Amino acid sequence: MGKIQIMDEWLSNKIAAGEVVERPSSVVKELVENAIDAKSTQIEVFLEEAGLTSIQVTDNGSGMDEEDALLSFGRHATSKITKEQDLFRIRTLGFRGEALASIASVSKVTLRTSDGETSGIEVHLEGGHIVSKKPTAFRKGTDITVSQLFFNTPARLKYLKTIQTELGHSIDLMNRLALSYPNIAFKLVHNGGVLLQTNGRGNIQQVLASIYGVPNAKKMIPFSTENKDYKVYGYATLPEVTRASKNYISLFVNGRWVKHYLIQKAIIDAYHTYLPIERFPIVVLYIEGDPYLTDVNVHPAKQQIRLSKEQELLPLIEGAIREAIRKTIHVPLAEKKEKPVRVPSEQMNMWKNSTTSTFNEPKLNEIVQKLNEETSVVRESTEDVMAGNNAIYNEWATERHETVTTQSDLASTILVDEERTLEEIEPQPIKEPFPELEVVGQIHGTYIVAQMEDGFYLIDQHAAQERIKYEYFRDKVGEVNPNERQSLLLPLTFHYSADEALLLKENLHVLTEVGVFLEDFGQSSFVVREHPTWFPKGFEQEIIEELIEQVLQHKKADVKKLREDAAIMMSCKKSIKANYYLTKEQMDALLADLRKAENPFTCPHGRPVMIHFSSYEVEKMFKRVM
Repeated sequence: MGKIQIMDEWLSNKIAAGEVVERPSSVVKELVENAIDAKSTQIEVFLEEAGLTSIQVTDNGSGMDEEDALLSFGRHATSKITKEQDLFRIRTLGFRGEALASIASVSKVTLRTSDGETSGIEVHLEGGHIVSKKPTAFRKGTDITVSQLFFNTPARLKYLKTIQTELGHSIDLMNRLALSYPNIAFKLVHNGGVLLQTNGRGNIQQVLASIYGVPNAKKMIPFSTENKDYKVYGYATLPEVTRASKNYISLFVNGRWVKHYLIQKAIIDAYHTYLPIERFPIVVLYIEGDPYLTDVNVHPAKQQIRLSKEQELLPLIEGAIREAIRKTIHVPLAEKKEKPVRVPSEQMNMWKNSTTSTFNEPKLNEIVQKLNEETSVVRESTEDVMAGNNAIYNEWATERHETVTTQSDLASTILVDEERTLEEIEPQPIKEPFPELEVVGQIHGTYIVAQMEDGFYLIDQHAAQERIKYEYFRDKVGEVNPNERQSLLLPLTFHYSADEALLLKENLHVLTEVGVFLEDFGQSSFVVREHPTWFPKGFEQEIIEELIEQVLQHKKADVKKLREDAAIMMSCKKSIKANYYLTKEQMDALLADLRKAENPFTCPHGRPVMIHFSSYEVEKMFKRVM
């Protein structure tokens, strides 16, 4: 007898489920995307215990008749692909025909649906097998409930995290879908408490306010551009609003939320020298183009995508965001303490309903405190869900868990007045001109104090000169002039391993572009006989060594990035440091040079150069005004 056999459909569905259904949020994603494809204008998601006990998705879409309802749970059943050419012009979110079959194979499913023309049908499935079907009175649309997820594959439960973490994944997903389709009214309910609700009026700014809160939404600036292939638009926060995670960057291609490393990098590069290291903006980016230019059939979960003409798209994105920031950047105000968030009694009750019986008021106070401090996203926990057989599953599924905590930005939706959340977000002002400042003095040899009629300013002297020197060196490194070279009496010698030497020989031309004239000296050695006259005095060898190290670390040298690194490095080493006292004439000259800078408000590392203290805020501090 041969060794090769054809798997039965039940087994192949369970294998497919391993790719498509990783956690409860995977089920939410597939069901909600099906509802979107069905032209729904209202979609409601109800979760119990983060979806591990129950996931219910209700929509008002096109619905199905009895024949389609039964066929929809078959493997590779789809209404969106009929011929090979359709794969090259996909405009729907779902198309593989694996989702419902995979979900049904590892759960218990109840489907109620109607196309509005025939009587509705109700279908029950367990483990992928149809248990029963019957006619039912149902309005046009679909209601599908998935319960006891992984009941027949209990080993999968051990890979799940806590209720908080699993709920966080579903919240994050619903946020993205709401941003992707602002014309659809979304509602997310967990254990009876509403966690997200949008009005479906098509206003992206209102959705941003619902998710990230009104204050942050007001600091998001619009951007848009296009070329012959792509239209690019969206919203990005001013540099003063940052997060510790890249998770707040959302990318949508033709309505599909995707992950794309190079596009994410282009977005972050647009903020170069505007943000501190390891801080990231909140950005919502929409890309529209011919489906022929996109390949969405890359990954079973459809989260990754390939794009044609990528090299033309990336600078388009970076340029649009950078230009929007450049036009609106301003001096940040001194941060003031906000009043604690007031939690009305009805909202307190809503929190109680959305959590478990272990809810207590101190826990809510902790949540509110986290909101005020703008803490991070979803807390990961070391607790894993226990695996076991069907009986253990049932026992585990009914057990109550800790109070649910969610993303601080999302949770602020619940605590923000609804009318304020849905109000029109005022556009940001145009770029603020550099203020005409009068120098008053200096603090600790580090900060310059200057004033004008609207208050006073603190200027970080090191950051200010860093910005000035950075723009000077950026121009110099951008075009190395052969007439600006200085010969050395004693050449600088550098020694490297054989493999490092080979890599450097391949990139000698790149180093020359930034003013490092490295010559092969044999036996893995190199010499430098001259360098540009504008290299910072006393730091020449250190700068050359660091630029060579950059090439060795990145293997494939990027001239543009190396020039940026060189300019930033030189500006830092050449700038005045803290605890260095300046005369009034020196401070005046520094501010005069800063006024000429392209971006006088942040240093090359993204830190603020100056902080504004308004006269009104100072008077409030001294109780002159109330």
